[in-house]
Amino acid sequence: GIKWMSSLEAKFEDKKDKKPTAEKLERLRREKINRFRNKHKISVQGTDLPDPIATFDQLQKEYQVHPKIMENIQAAGFRLPTPIQMQAIPVMLHIRLLGRELLASAPTGSGKTLAFCIPLLTHLKQPRNKGFRALIISPTRELASQTHRELVKLAEGTGFRIHMIHKAAEAAKKFGPKSSKKF
Repeated sequence: GIKWMSSLEAKFEDKKDKKPTAEKLERLRREKINRFRNKHKISVQGTDLPDPIATFDQLQKEYQVHPKIMENIQAAGFRLPTPIQMQAIPVMLHIRLLGRELLASAPTGSGKTLAFCIPLLTHLKQPRNKGFRALIISPTRELASQTHRELVKLAEGTGFRIHMIHKAAEAAKKFGPKSSKKF
């Protein structure tokens, strides 16, 4: 049979039959991500940024974070990532791949320490007997102690050795007189 319709109805029918294009799907995905960032007050600059995470479980699924580290996150009582962790952790896990840098700002107590410790341990993959493989420089002893304490908890059971050096003379005693040349 013949189907009769007005030109207005024909335009509506055409739109109904079309499948969403890749561009439209990508635009919708971007809009969803932007709504998520706005909801959590996450402000980002730059291009080709990884999507934020909504749960810590995504770290193991999407970034293969060591299962013991994931256990330690749960044991420490962290249920959901904070806004700084939601965006900074994926960016830092991509830094190595993209050769980028990150500057992040968030209030005291917002989870910045965990936000950089998780990617640090993930990039190191596993312990090795090769001396110091990562260095965190802190502006105060108090912050260094806090970072050390959190990193020890996070790395528990992984085999990583975490040290805090706050005096060169003590470091020489602890790691040997040739440590300054070696490391």
